[in-house]
Amino acid sequence: GNIFTQQPSYFSDLDETLPTVLQVFNNILHKCGLQCEGASAEPQKLEEKVSVTAGNMPLQELKDIVLYLCDTCTTLWAFLDVFPLACQTFQKHEFCYRLAAFYELAIPELESAIKKRHYEDNSVFADLWRRISHSRKKMLEVFHILINQVCLQPILE
Repeated sequence: GNIFTQQPSYFSDLDETLPTVLQVFNNILHKCGLQCEGASAEPQKLEEKVSVTAGNMPLQELKDIVLYLCDTCTTLWAFLDVFPLACQTFQKHEFCYRLAAFYELAIPELESAIKKRHYEDNSVFADLWRRISHSRKKMLEVFHILINQVCLQPILE
């Protein structure tokens, strides 16, 4: 068995942790000057007009965001891959909807920023492109695991 079957209270820990996981997506959108509509959208202060975008931020910041996103997506995928029972808890937080909304806003923006930038060193471009592609792939795989567990499995059982 795994740690969740040994310790069912971990499900409530997971439940309490998920808003923090979703906040990661909001933070990335915010850093890129993008905003996600929906329940979680923080109201924006009027004087806080965001002029930084993925396209004009410093290269180091773009690298940090892409790395952060890549780590987050890989970790989420690895967790759900070994422990699909957690999907029900994820879905309680409208995770599929939130992930899809994030994907739609952030991925085209980040890809475009990576492509349009001028690089002193082409290996930096190659690395960023590999990581954003990996992030995209892992997000889709997370989505598939969630849909499979939450929607398809119950029908098959």
